[in-house]
Parts: sequence; C-alpha cells; structure tokens
Amino acid sequence: MHLHRFHGGLELPGHKAESTGQPLLPLGIPHRLHVPLAQHIGAPAVPLCAPGDSVLKGQRIAQAEDYIGAHVHAPTSGRVVEIAEHPVPHPSGLNALCIVLEPDGHDQWTDQGLEPWTDWRQRDPRELRERVRDAGIVGMGGAAFPTSVKLNPRPGKRIHTLVVNGAECEPYISCDDTLMRHYPEAVLEGVRIVAHLLDAERVLFAVEDNKPAAFQALTQALPEDERDRIRLISIPSVYPTGGERQLIRVLTGLEVPSSGLPADLGIVCQNPGTLKAVRDAVVRGRPLISRIVTVTGPGVREPRNVEALIGTPFADLATAAGGYAPGVDRLVMGGPMMGFAIADDAVPVIKGTNCLLATRPQDTPSPGPLMPCIRCGECTRVCPANLLPQQMYWFAKARNFDSIQDYGLFDCIECGCCALVCPSNIPLVQYYRFAKNEIWAREKDRQKADLARERFEYRKLRQEQEEAEKAARLARKKAALEKPAPAGEKKAAIEAALDRARAKKAAQASETPIESPDPSDR
Repeated sequence: MHLHRFHGGLELPGHKAESTGQPLLPLGIPHRLHVPLAQHIGAPAVPLCAPGDSVLKGQRIAQAEDYIGAHVHAPTSGRVVEIAEHPVPHPSGLNALCIVLEPDGHDQWTDQGLEPWTDWRQRDPRELRERVRDAGIVGMGGAAFPTSVKLNPRPGKRIHTLVVNGAECEPYISCDDTLMRHYPEAVLEGVRIVAHLLDAERVLFAVEDNKPAAFQALTQALPEDERDRIRLISIPSVYPTGGERQLIRVLTGLEVPSSGLPADLGIVCQNPGTLKAVRDAVVRGRPLISRIVTVTGPGVREPRNVEALIGTPFADLATAAGGYAPGVDRLVMGGPMMGFAIADDAVPVIKGTNCLLATRPQDTPSPGPLMPCIRCGECTRVCPANLLPQQMYWFAKARNFDSIQDYGLFDCIECGCCALVCPSNIPLVQYYRFAKNEIWAREKDRQKADLARERFEYRKLRQEQEEAEKAARLARKKAALEKPAPAGEKKAAIEAALDRARAKKAAQASETPIESPDPSDR
C-alpha cells in the first residue's frame, strides 16, 4: 500500500523498550478507589448512589444525562464512603467530585449488568451504539471523547473507512503496544463490531514500525480471508503520526478540512484500547472499569505496563513499578510532549490515563533562558498541521485573537514540535493554549450577552403586547359605557341593582348577633 507524508513532524527517541521489557502486570484492588464523575469530554455524570450504599462490581454508579457524556461504573464491590471533591488528574490541578469506594474484597459482579451479545452481527447499529453508551466507553487514546457519539455520524455522512490508530507515537508510552501484544483477538473482534456498526467497507489498521511484536501478534490473529477488508499497515515512526488528521493523511493522502471532521471524508478513527472495550461491552457484557497504563521514566525503578482499575491511586502504579528512583521530582500524566504535570500521586487512574511518567531533574534539563524570536522558521518547518507558529505567537502575544484564528489556531493539535525546536526557548504551545482559552471565554461571554439581550427584547415585547391589550380593553369598556342603552333595558338594570342592594341589606340584618344581657344590669 502506498503511504503518504504529512508536513513536518520529528523523529524522537522512543524509550518504548524500557516498559515493554516486563510482562503486563494486573494490579490488585487498592485500599480505596476515587472514581471521578467527569472522566470524559462533556458534563460530569450525576451520582446514582449515596454515602453508605453498598455497590457491586460493574454497577452503574453515575449517570450521564447529556448526549455528550459517559456513564460511570463501580470498579469493584464495596461501600460508598463519600461523594466529595478530591484531587484528580487535570491540567488545572483543581479538585473534582468523586465517588469514594471502600472495596469489600469480594469483587462481586452485579447481576443487573449488561447481557452478553454473542449474536452482535444480527443486532441493529442503534442497539450496538446504545450498548457502547451503556458501558461508559470513551476514547482511550487520551481525548476521552464519548465513543457512542463518535460512532453516530451526522445524517448524510456515509462512513466507508474505519481507521485503527495503533501508532502510539508519543515517546515512553507503550500501553497500546502492550494491549495489541496481549489481546490481539479481542482488539480485532472490536474492529469487526465497529465496522459492522458503521457499515464500513474497509478497515485500515496502522501500527508504527517500532512495534514489530504487536504487528506480528495481530497478523497471526487475523484470518487470511479477512485480510482484504482489514488491512494491517506498518507505518514510519514519526511524531506525531498518532494525530488523527496526520494518520489519515499518511494512510489515504486526504486532508481533513479545517474545522471539519474525519467523518466529512467518510472516515472514523478509533484507538485499539477503545475497540477492545467495545468488544468487552458487546460480547462479554462488561462496562469500562479498568485499563492498561504505562508506568515509566527514569523516576521509577522498574518501568512496565500495568492493568489497573479506574480509581486506583497513581501511588499504587509507582509501587507496582518498583517504587520511585532517588531524586524523582516530577510526575506527568501522558508523554513528555503532550502530557501535563500532576502535583500529587494520590490522584486516581481515569479512563483517559494512558501513562504515568516520572522524571528527575538531570533527565529534564532546563531549556535555558527565554530569548526573543529570531524568525528562523524552524517552527514552521516541523509543524504537522502546516501552520505558521511564529506568526501565531506574535498574534497571541499581542492578544490579537481575530487574526490568530485567521491563521488556523484551532487546527493546532498542541503537539509541541514547534516549542521543542525553538532556539529561543519560547513556550509556543502555552501561547496557543492561552489564545484558545481566551477565545472560548469571550465566546461564552458573547453567548451570555446574546441570551441576556434576547431575554430583554422578549420582555420588552411582552410588556408592549400587555400594554396594547390593556389599552384595547379600556377602549372597549369606554365604548360600552358611552353607548346609550335602550330605555327598557336601563330601567330593568336599575331595578335589578335595587333588588341586589335590598337583598344584601336584609342578609346583613339577619346575620347581626343578638347581645346577651349583662348580669350586672339586672
């Protein structure tokens, strides 16, 4: 198959072998689980339990009420200790609402869970999509976008190609590599289910060429008669090939439109971990309650991949990797390019946790002092989105948010290539994130102002209508009073009014109490 090349990118040291040299380690049940209600893009789920409640493994404990959302399930059986704010892995470093679960050690599954569907080929796509939603599945490559939404393209969008993103281009991360090595049959079964759901004609399964063991495992698990429809493709290891738009460019030569989606080209892209979760939900009736996490970096003694329950503290991951090495000073969720620092290893594993990277000062030397931009153009040369990072930097610095959008700010995937090669040590990605946040904040303010204006205009219109109706009523009443009544009708009205007055006076007289005589008057 002919492969294409996207603009820019970098060849980076992989550091994959450090963690793939050890076998996959299933972790036990921790002392406590902190299960966040917001583990996905969209509004947080709403708790279905209360402190003191006993729950069973796989039981839904929080409900997604919005379309873009994901349900949350109990990772094991136990008792709900509290529902309160606790530290969670997030770039902001802020706390978020969590269900704190104290395991009972029995690990007992609920009998009210999802029914296994071995007959999924006879199921309607809507049923399968609802099963994916019921299982709380999100994209496990890091974005955590609800999978049921991604598998429901807009009306009129015909999906002909399913792309499986097995690139995993970020240095150090190897959870997808490990998953494809250990569960190739389950991943391929997930591929078949999603292809059936989408009615896709072909599947392009991309694996970077630095993962030969994973590619071999998939090849051995894929029957010969399916290799025309499901094509395993080895692609060059160039960062960030794992970006959705970049991978589609490499495989098909097509460019996803700016501000568009792969579905606009008839393509849907999924992660191998997500596909295995789909298979587990459909074939086994299991919700998403665990995932594989890479625990790596110079800051741990024995880098490896572990399979951990959602809600497991990061400290337990580090212990499973032999503990921290002397001098460790920084923890990152994700890789060194697109990950973010976390301040406390008490934060829990969430559905989007793919890696815990621990580093020491000598392993991440300071980039040096910040210097003025020298307009060398290196950032433009390596930008995989084919943008002009230097110009965007100037607009962001000047807070010229209209112009920076004209230069494709929201096409930036924040891969960090530009900042890595900048000889002036300018944190370019931070400027782009700042600009995006400011634009989003201003858009929210504009929406609020528009809503307030609409309410004011509606209130003003309602008041005008009420005034007009009141004036019309007064005009009708005045006209009725001014209109002379016939003599007979006038006399009858007077007699009726007199009769009512006499009747009222008689009623009042009959109701007047008779005073009892005072004994002192006798």
